[in-house]
Amino acid sequence: MFSHSTEIRVRYGETDQMGFVYYGNYALYYEVGRVEAIRSLGITYKDLEDQGVIMPVVRVDAKYIGPAKYDDLLKITTTINEMPDRFITFNVIITNEEKNVLHKATVTLCFKNADSGLQIRTPPSLIEKLQPYFP
Repeated sequence: MFSHSTEIRVRYGETDQMGFVYYGNYALYYEVGRVEAIRSLGITYKDLEDQGVIMPVVRVDAKYIGPAKYDDLLKITTTINEMPDRFITFNVIITNEEKNVLHKATVTLCFKNADSGLQIRTPPSLIEKLQPYFP
């Protein structure tokens, strides 16, 4: 299992009229979490794109537990529970500074060849970086 955490502060423009994070902005937080998780492995989304690999989101399951508010410092913990094959699933938990769980999501992406659009297996460069976490 691989897990990584990053933090983000809620900006005013991410909130709605009630002062809570607008529900659609959580998808941006998932992206921050997974991009930084991959980066922490020593590979970036740009590296994968340079290899001709794109990773579209194919499924999102989200659970809104409590509201995040303007200026809250959120911790985004992103976990990969199993070695990816043609799909990679990121489990996301978002907590506030009081360590209250505000949001949970599961985000699944697939790997595709950028030129053909055909689904492919996980790039060997990513498998190599994840291998130590899945003995």
